[in-house]
Parts: sequence; C-alpha cells; structure tokens
Amino acid sequence: MQRAIITGASSGIGAAVAREMSRRGYALALIARRADLLEQLVRELPNSIALPCDVTDSAAVHEAVKRAGECDVAIANAGVGMMGWAAKSVADAETMMRVNYFGMLYLFDAVIPSMIERRSGHFAGIASLAGLRGLPTASGYSASKAAIQAFLDSARAELARFGIRVTTVNPGFIATAMTDKFTFKPPLMMHVDKAAKIIVNGIERGGRIVEFPWPTSIAVRLSRMLPAWMVDRVMSGYGRR
Repeated sequence: MQRAIITGASSGIGAAVAREMSRRGYALALIARRADLLEQLVRELPNSIALPCDVTDSAAVHEAVKRAGECDVAIANAGVGMMGWAAKSVADAETMMRVNYFGMLYLFDAVIPSMIERRSGHFAGIASLAGLRGLPTASGYSASKAAIQAFLDSARAELARFGIRVTTVNPGFIATAMTDKFTFKPPLMMHVDKAAKIIVNGIERGGRIVEFPWPTSIAVRLSRMLPAWMVDRVMSGYGRR
C-alpha cells in the first residue's frame, strides 16, 4: 500500500484529492490547521491519520512528517488566495507567500531527505495557471504560485538522478470556498471532484506539468507569447473594473 501525505487537506482541493487517493487504496497522512474538519475527514477515510499543523511553521511541519513516517507521495496543496491591488496589498501578499510558497517549501524540506536516501518518491505542488501570467487584483497570489512553479522546475532537474519525480499542478478556476468569494463569474469553472481525479491521474502517470482545464491553459500559454503592450492593453481594462 502506497502512503501519501497531503497538506491543506481539510477542505477544497486537498480534501477532494484525499478522497480520490483513498478510493485508489492509498494510506494517507493529512495535514491542515482546522483540526475539527480534518478529524471529520479521517473518520470518513480508511487508513488515514490527522496531523493538525500550520504549514507556515517549519518545525511543526517537520514534526508532522516525522509522525507520518515515510511516504511515497507528498502533495503540497495548502494555499490561500486574497484579491487586492498590487500597491495596497503587501500584507496579504506576505501571507500568501508564507502559506502558498513557504508552506510548500517546508513540506519539501521535510520529506525530500528520506526520498533521496531511498532513491524513490514523488513530490507534487499545487500551483495555478495564475502563476503563468500576473493578473490584475491578483498580484500577490500570482507571484506566490509563480514562485512554486520556478522552485519545482529547479527541483525536478536536481532530483531526477535520485529517482524522485516532481509534478507541478496548474489548475484553473475550481469550485471551492476560495472561488466562492469572487465578485465575478470565473470562466470554465470546474467541480473540485473532477479536478481531484485529473490531479491524481497526473501524479500516477508521473506527469511533470499537469494543467487544466485545457482551454484556459492554452489561452494563458498563448498570452505569454503575445507582445507585452498587447497583453497590457487587454489586462488594463480588467484592472479598471
């Protein structure tokens, strides 16, 4: 039986991925701040344990991983998203960087040494298509996800010789409590259970980059090829809203 550890597992994508992996026979170690929600999920899933922990606390993450024991797959999913103008949201940007980027980094630091020693393992980080293109009113969020992408690109090249796979997951808009707060209707919104299946499928096939939904992925990728002045003209319209 393969063992997986998942952060941010109490709700949203993390909880959906935990349920999907449980259905596929994984033993799970689940990390999140909200102990009550985590305990509810553990009661639902066989071969799972709850490890309440704040991912912004490096020592706590290392202790949780130690309690979990060796894992075959580690998924850094914990994340927060807050909208705001780049010039006015420094405190929010700092929070998002601590949770989204450093939370991922602390899990990486805790699990990778034993994976290197065993010459096997798989690390996945949940980034976002928003990390590929800075979006108006989402500067801090986009920056934190871009940091995850850059870090995992480097780690993938460094860890290949140890037999360790690294997957970057770039979802588009997923129906979760985070997107419920939006004041606009996100395009191509995907149900969280469908997203979880795509994520787990991508991890199991050893995908380097897992992006979805594909129309959004293509649109974002194409926008990176356009001249900056053209993208700025389009984005500035959204920035004024």
